[in-house]
Amino acid sequence: MTAQDATLATIRAHHDRLGRTMSDHALTIGRSIDRLTSPAPRREVLAAFCTEEVLPHAMAEEETLYRVAGDLPRTRLLVQAMHGEHLTLRELTGDLAAAGTQGEIIGLAAALNAVFQSHLVKENEILLPALIDAGVDLAALLDGMHEVLGAAGGGDHQAIQRPAAAGPAPELDVCALPPAQRHERIFATFHGLTEGTAFVLVNDHDPKPLHYQFAAEHPGEFTWDYAESGPELWRVRIGRP
Repeated sequence: MTAQDATLATIRAHHDRLGRTMSDHALTIGRSIDRLTSPAPRREVLAAFCTEEVLPHAMAEEETLYRVAGDLPRTRLLVQAMHGEHLTLRELTGDLAAAGTQGEIIGLAAALNAVFQSHLVKENEILLPALIDAGVDLAALLDGMHEVLGAAGGGDHQAIQRPAAAGPAPELDVCALPPAQRHERIFATFHGLTEGTAFVLVNDHDPKPLHYQFAAEHPGEFTWDYAESGPELWRVRIGRP
């Protein structure tokens, strides 16, 4: 893997973590109305996440990726639009923090998530490939920019090459367990994972309700990838990023 490929993978991995965390918070806030609970506590967590991670990430991108892309004919208009989305994210974050009703909180959380997910797709699928095609050295441009690269930062790309994250994962088959024992066993297995490892859950039905519970209790701290989706068995790779 070249330095360019490693940097691109690191940026996308960081985007994936940010996107999952945003989605998990928005999902939990939206489901609060079904659970007859207040969304205010999670609203505060989401607002803090945006203020402390999403918005600094956006500013770092503007100082690096957007500064270079803004000078390229192919991406100039795209950068202008994405800069506008950064402003929208900032405004929505402020509105969320000041929201006074449950309906406002749920609506603003959903809007934040929708804008951010669309924004990440443009960066991953259009902006970054265009910069690479133009010959931009991402590794040099982003050296030390942990706000863009994630926790690894500084050119340390080993986090995306860990064999444990990409290799075979042990299976946890809960089909024979009584339903009351399944979630306990699954979460015990998850809590035993180290960073970058995973297990494959084997279940006899779609474990979508389990995903909601993971999103509520471990936002941004888990990965969830379907390997098989019925009709008799479901296999889901659950890991720690």
